[in-house]
Amino acid sequence: MSVSSFLEYLRFEKKYSEHTVNAYESDLRFFSDFCVSEYSISDIGTAPYAVIRSWIVKMVDEGISNRSVNRKTASLNAYYRFLIKIKAIEVNPLARHKSLKTPKKIEVPFSEEEMWAVLGEIPYEDSFEGFRDKCIIELFYATGMRRSELINLKVGDIDFSARTIKILGKRNKERVVPLLAHMDALLRAYLGKREEVLTSASGDTLILVKNGNKIYETLVYRVINNYFSKVSFKVKKSPHILRHTFATHILNKGADLNSVKELLGHSSLASTQVYTHNSIAQLKKVYGEAHPRNKK
Repeated sequence: MSVSSFLEYLRFEKKYSEHTVNAYESDLRFFSDFCVSEYSISDIGTAPYAVIRSWIVKMVDEGISNRSVNRKTASLNAYYRFLIKIKAIEVNPLARHKSLKTPKKIEVPFSEEEMWAVLGEIPYEDSFEGFRDKCIIELFYATGMRRSELINLKVGDIDFSARTIKILGKRNKERVVPLLAHMDALLRAYLGKREEVLTSASGDTLILVKNGNKIYETLVYRVINNYFSKVSFKVKKSPHILRHTFATHILNKGADLNSVKELLGHSSLASTQVYTHNSIAQLKKVYGEAHPRNKK
């Protein structure tokens, strides 16, 4: 009942990213260490629910958030489902487990005024990094793509004639997203600056750092945080908030939920619906203006 077989299954059959596979591995190793130290159990596939429950209680007592506990437990549950799939075990000890309650995670999108300030008022350096930074922010806001999707973009993914960009999403699922008209000039200008930093290692990667290597996650986060800190007092300023902002703004302007689902690369409407609560204020406004019974 090898954990390594499970990780290979995630990597090659489920097509999970290396980052996701590493997260699963870390969670399973964390439980394995607990089983060995507390119960002398070397094979986590044989651990009964009583042991798992003891592990959960210990995590909570140590101050680990319910959200993190649920994520670790979900990783273990996925492992047991895999063991059942390959007929290594007959019963999933977590089959009837209920997740711990967690507070609703409220993420506040940037306002249209904040977006205008970052994209229309803040000056960007006339350099490779200046053009790259603006390109990053514009791509997030214009397409709603994820940070990992932006990092893995290729120059060949841009179709200037069709004014579209191809995005490789989770589980290698591709989607084609339209590009706004002004993105044509910006991307061409960035590609011109990109020529200045190209090396043999750059390949077809679209977004680079100044030494020609592929951009990395923490730098993308720093770019977003740096520019939005100049115009916003929101606590969280990240690529995901920009994705959230994209969805919220186009929903507010009348886009239907199915279209937003396709643009974001979601597999189900349930994933997209988390963005709709931010449109309630706009909905109330439209409702108040349109309903005949509303007193002017």
